[in-house]
Amino acid sequence: MSLWIILPISLPVFILTGIWVVYAMALYNQHVCPLNNWLYNDSCEELLPLQRGPVLCCTLENLPLISKSGTLPPESCFFSLICSTGSFMVMLIGLLRYAQVIERHQNCVLNTAGLSTCWICAAGLITAGNFQLDYAKVLHYVGAAVAFTCSMLFVSLQTALTYRLAKTQHEYLLGHIRLTISLLSFMALVLGGGFLCVESSFVLQHISAILEWVFCMLVMLFYGTFAFEFSAMSADTLVVLSRGGGASRFPAPVHLHKMEASAAGCYPPDSLAMLYSECGGGEMTSQHVTQKRSGGGAGGD
Repeated sequence: MSLWIILPISLPVFILTGIWVVYAMALYNQHVCPLNNWLYNDSCEELLPLQRGPVLCCTLENLPLISKSGTLPPESCFFSLICSTGSFMVMLIGLLRYAQVIERHQNCVLNTAGLSTCWICAAGLITAGNFQLDYAKVLHYVGAAVAFTCSMLFVSLQTALTYRLAKTQHEYLLGHIRLTISLLSFMALVLGGGFLCVESSFVLQHISAILEWVFCMLVMLFYGTFAFEFSAMSADTLVVLSRGGGASRFPAPVHLHKMEASAAGCYPPDSLAMLYSECGGGEMTSQHVTQKRSGGGAGGD
């Protein structure tokens, strides 16, 4: 089992643990309302951080979105760190997955598109994480939109790629799991985005915040499924990366073919023609090879 299996497992563990810790810090500092709170007001007499008592007055400004949880310090510092580190891990997983497909099969449009969407998603994630919602709203929304959209495209492309390359029953089962996660992620993304646009309904806004958390957890779970492929990753995958991803097979060197052929006492026609050319005999056709074999056989008799 390859040690690369740690990478797709550590990404969801790191990201999910990190964002829930950020949410807990924001909840403790009363920067957001709890996820189990369904009562919102148009306005409050005091700001949420200044309120005291078991019952808090919440507005949509304190909606427990993931990005809202990481807006104010000190949780904003951890949120930026988590998004920056997570984006690097996402890029690395996407690159290794791209190279592994080339090494085991061959490159295709789905594989290239998957790498592109993965890296664009990482760019959106690092933008959304470092430009907080309350201080750079436009940049944050652009980064979040890119991250969510490209995440959905990535899981869809990887699901299609899994079915295309599947040969065994376990690989088809993995494809079914990824298809289920993709469908649930798509539903969470569409419904969450739609409900967030309905500003007149506090309930739908809160459901949108919950669906954002659900979508994030589903996508991280999808990344965790790459542990199945990464457990069998070899050094050939890194060789593909060193060659720029252009080679899908690694032929044995020519001198090894010569040694094996000489040990067996015979050469295939192509090998004979190549050896004849290298020894200064010019080009050697298949007819010459046949004549040489027949002449050698007669001499032996």
